[in-house]
Amino acid sequence: MKFSKILRQLKLALALLAVALTCSLPSLATNPADPSKLVRQAFEAADDGFDMAKTQNFYSGWVSEVINETLLSYDYLARPAKLVPKTVVSMPEISEGGKVFIFKIIPGIYFSSDAAFKGNKRELVAEDYVYSFKRLLDPVNRSPNASFIDGKILGMEELQNKAKKTGKFDYKHPIAGLTAIDKYTLRIELKATDYNFLYVVAYGAFGAVVQEVIEMYGEQSGLHPVGTGPYMIEKYAPRHKIVLIANPAYRGYVWDFKSSGTAWDDQLVKDMKGKNMPQVGRVEISIIEEEQSRWLAFQDQQLDIDKMPQIAAPTVLDGDKLKPSFAAQGIKMDRVTDAGITYTMFNMHDPVIGGYSKEKIALRRAIAMVYNNADEIAQMRLGQAVKAESMIPAGVVGHDKNYRSSVGYDIQLANKLLDHFSYKRGADGYRNLPDGSPLLIKKTIEPVSDRKVQAEILKRGMDQLGVRIEFATGNFADNLKAASACKLSMWGGSWMADFPDGENFMQLLYGPKAGQGNHACYESAAYDALYRNAISLPLGEERNKVYEQMNRQMEADTPWALHSSRIRSWLIRPWIKGYKKHPILHSDWAYIDVEKH
Repeated sequence: MKFSKILRQLKLALALLAVALTCSLPSLATNPADPSKLVRQAFEAADDGFDMAKTQNFYSGWVSEVINETLLSYDYLARPAKLVPKTVVSMPEISEGGKVFIFKIIPGIYFSSDAAFKGNKRELVAEDYVYSFKRLLDPVNRSPNASFIDGKILGMEELQNKAKKTGKFDYKHPIAGLTAIDKYTLRIELKATDYNFLYVVAYGAFGAVVQEVIEMYGEQSGLHPVGTGPYMIEKYAPRHKIVLIANPAYRGYVWDFKSSGTAWDDQLVKDMKGKNMPQVGRVEISIIEEEQSRWLAFQDQQLDIDKMPQIAAPTVLDGDKLKPSFAAQGIKMDRVTDAGITYTMFNMHDPVIGGYSKEKIALRRAIAMVYNNADEIAQMRLGQAVKAESMIPAGVVGHDKNYRSSVGYDIQLANKLLDHFSYKRGADGYRNLPDGSPLLIKKTIEPVSDRKVQAEILKRGMDQLGVRIEFATGNFADNLKAASACKLSMWGGSWMADFPDGENFMQLLYGPKAGQGNHACYESAAYDALYRNAISLPLGEERNKVYEQMNRQMEADTPWALHSSRIRSWLIRPWIKGYKKHPILHSDWAYIDVEKH
């Protein structure tokens, strides 16, 4: 090993030790969080580190929300979701037909202490957002979140093209569309009006990171996030445990949200109004992938908040209400239908199942047609889901409650489709490819009980279709990485709204994102043209009609088989106050309180 490499590793180890020592020092700052107030929660799958320039992992984003702060966020109680300032004084000044945005950063916001700052306090400034936005578009990072702003910021494309040629992104090079006018003023200019741009800058991937920290920790930055948010990482055991503690540098706020008029909101306001926040000083997150284990942990009071596992529905629910035995424990339930969808993705680069020829489309379509979504809802979800008809779920702008998918459950028609395209059956009853070679489909799943049920549902349909299928298992984080690199033939995915417009879902199949968040690796000139047209239109009926065309194009090519939108029943122990599940935000810890118990 070269001496320079050893020296770098030694410096990194010393830096991490310094941070650990810093975290153990008593806080002299104003964060009102009480270290004795603990919230224990579980994730049903592992994160992928906390560098949001490198991942779209749902659980990574959940934690990053409370570490790296975005310019804007959402009102905790308002429904539908309403944007509010976060690290800025007010909502931005907008001019030139919605192309120019001026954000005024609040002075006196500081990052948590870190060795990268060499003992100095590090203030959040406009230049930090310039760097953070540029980093998402640095070609070397291949960010799955780049498409939200790729090709939109004036002058950025030239800088990206130069980086692709030279292999180095020049972060110091000024561009017209992304500038720090002064220490606290950020100016962003777009090439064309983007009607969702403010939603985009509220998305967690656009939280501020610090160049000094990224340069110091390099590829380890995802294990060592440093931000201005209410929490910081005290302990991180990948795929096992995440412990967050209050960030001593956090400025705090006063809980002053207004009720939307529901009895639930009225109680929250009564419990929380006027409190200095955050109150929770420590959050312990366990990674518990198996539903039964997670449910046992909640029943044993090892978890304070948990999403009711589907297997527990018959035990816990009487219709859509808690059974008396659970209500008697003081447990409350916040029951919502996800602003999200589940689906199976087909890798369009795969030699067996991918491609755009008629026989390949027929194969994917037939597989989609023999999967029984009703069985999924009844057997896998135990009734805790509704069928997804389109890519855009209820609760998201662009959803059409009257839309119906053209790909329905039909075993007989699926068989006729494969017969027509010469997928002939052999002596054993299983089909071969049109050229006569053996046909074998492979799907990757996670080794948890509900995925096994889903595999059984698919296997039943595939047997009736006469197509062999094998299932490989891997954990969620590894599967996500492989899918991002277009290496999985078939995989089950899901997507929750990052902002409340259909673009957030439609971008998942946009061609330039293949290998960078488009896990089906779908590249369709027709779909891409419709996508670009849609985002050029203001929110409204005309845009929604284009979304409908995109849905139909997806069905025609079948890179996805749509499944369901899950119904979530969040169970809350009586000592947790102020809890309400938000459709966009995932981290609730800075909005809630814990009573002594």
